Amino acid sequence: MVSSQTGFIFATGIENSIPTIEGGRVRMDEMEKCGHYRHWRRDFDLVEEIGIRFLRYGPPLHTTLLGARRYDWSFADEVFPELHKRNLVAIVDLCHFGLPDFLGDFQNPDFPALFADYARAFAERYPWIQLYTPVNEMSICALFSALYGWWNEQLRDDRDFVTALKHIVKANLLAMRAILQVRPDALFIQSESSEYFHAQNPKAIGPAETMNARRFLSLDLNYGRRVDSTMYEYLLDNGMTRDEYHFFLNNNLKHHCMMGNDYYQTNEHHVAADGTTKASGEIFGYAVITHQYYNRYRLPVMHTETNLCQGPCGDEAVRWLRKEWANVLRVRNNGVPIVGFTWYSLTDQVDWDRGLRENNGRVNALGLADLDRNLRPVGQAYRELIRDWTEVLPTQSVCLQVPIALSQDYPGIDAPVPPPAQESTAATGAPRNTE
Repeated sequence: MVSSQTGFIFATGIENSIPTIEGGRVRMDEMEKCGHYRHWRRDFDLVEEIGIRFLRYGPPLHTTLLGARRYDWSFADEVFPELHKRNLVAIVDLCHFGLPDFLGDFQNPDFPALFADYARAFAERYPWIQLYTPVNEMSICALFSALYGWWNEQLRDDRDFVTALKHIVKANLLAMRAILQVRPDALFIQSESSEYFHAQNPKAIGPAETMNARRFLSLDLNYGRRVDSTMYEYLLDNGMTRDEYHFFLNNNLKHHCMMGNDYYQTNEHHVAADGTTKASGEIFGYAVITHQYYNRYRLPVMHTETNLCQGPCGDEAVRWLRKEWANVLRVRNNGVPIVGFTWYSLTDQVDWDRGLRENNGRVNALGLADLDRNLRPVGQAYRELIRDWTEVLPTQSVCLQVPIALSQDYPGIDAPVPPPAQESTAATGAPRNTE
């Protein structure tokens, strides 16, 4: 059984990535590839067996959102009540790297409003859900779709990247506002890749500085923070209007948010003088880079994704888990309010060794369990980590207590009741940004 503690958030996820490749002809549906549609009950059993209480999880957008205000809730109506029955707390991931066929791709300006309608309908249908990641990894989604040419629109242009980014972030903001109208105490965990670009030589300093500024764009716009002058010129030179920029400044919902920082070995890069990049491996690490993001946004932090492939020795993922956990403790002990940690994902993934760019069907041994639903050594180590630290962190941590309404949403769980929520108009009427 999962613990009844309500302090630190230990989580995993069931990935619902759905980008398209090959000009939109092939849908890379990770839930299908990993067998979740067939084995979802066993997957929920695994979550409980490991002792995990919080699950990053969402319905497949491409089969749930059928058209403007047209939804098929058949799969969601099976899985979300079951999570609720088991007292497993969902952090609901509504859009993960892809759109339904009728919307096409992230160049479509109709996406934000239709997605907000979908988010509102979801919140109305499952009113016990409080935690959301409306759009997962907004920056990565825009980069891979519209600048690197990997997914969805498969474009490679700065203007297309800015178009995708402004539509994605606007969709995230409108979805947050729509959910708050239904559930004023909703909390949003922005799962975003925390990146850093290292100049390979003095001539690469300029390109590296530009990339290190660009890495903040999605969160700057989402949190209503003024971008720096280089990025302001970049946005306006590539199609963002002044009115669009001020929309982001004046729709600051930061006070409803926690910042999720994702970190993998691939998050740091060497930059050459011509602006090309290659993976550098871990140089600074999670703690150093998370401090950079925290100092910029001053929000509670959650480590929302990490993993490493179980290699030939069998302990590579376990050692990475311990290293990441040590980084979390370092961040916490340095005074940053860090509220949670996530190994992503629950089971092995498929085709992430090529960034979901190729439909090879190759299994990547990244999960807490394999695709036969047997725990890997890292799953066993995570179970022990949760058991050892759950009782310690809520009472001996500088972490804040996340105001999750467990007692009202999950009967039988002993948790403090939050103060009455504000009316929805007050909850979403954020002040104008003055930074």
